[in-house]
Amino acid sequence: MPELRARLAARLPAPARDWLDAALAEAAGPEKQLDIRFAEAGRRTGPDAADDARVLLLHAAGAGPDALGRLYRQGTAAERRAVLRALPHLVDGDEALDLVEDALRTNDTRLVAAALGPYGARHLPAHDWRHAVLKCLFTGVPVDAVSRLAERARGDAELARMLGDFAAERGAAGRTVPPDLYRVLALTESQQARPAHPEES
Repeated sequence: MPELRARLAARLPAPARDWLDAALAEAAGPEKQLDIRFAEAGRRTGPDAADDARVLLLHAAGAGPDALGRLYRQGTAAERRAVLRALPHLVDGDEALDLVEDALRTNDTRLVAAALGPYGARHLPAHDWRHAVLKCLFTGVPVDAVSRLAERARGDAELARMLGDFAAERGAAGRTVPPDLYRVLALTESQQARPAHPEES
């Protein structure tokens, strides 16, 4: 987090840096003024920096699953995305997996991409993860957004079958097959050994 804070501070004008310093101190303090500062980050730092500022605020507050869930559910799409980005830094187990699942049910491509970051890669069961990859292809989310894609796709015959069915359906409908589909399909053809994933059966 110090590196993220340094990079963000270098991008911000002086008033925004001052706000960020004060907001992080408040988020870490006994009063934990997290909700207000989290909500106003976009206005204070600008939309391009707000994600990073919100992740830093959540980390400074040591936000746990309850706080993360509250901020996610009451937040805007941008605030929800920041919560999803913060999950791998703040939650070790699958207590926040419901937030990932909720994001994957939306049609917001930025939320879908954030849901498939390191936390989702670590905790999504194989069935749900495969469908999330298909959703990326269907909605145009670049598969580069899928954390640990090569590792999880490697040797996955079921994912290969789903990709083949998807390509056949697109072809039958006269629609273009996304180039990313062939990238993922090539990964499934690799048979190198990989760690077993929970519920991957």
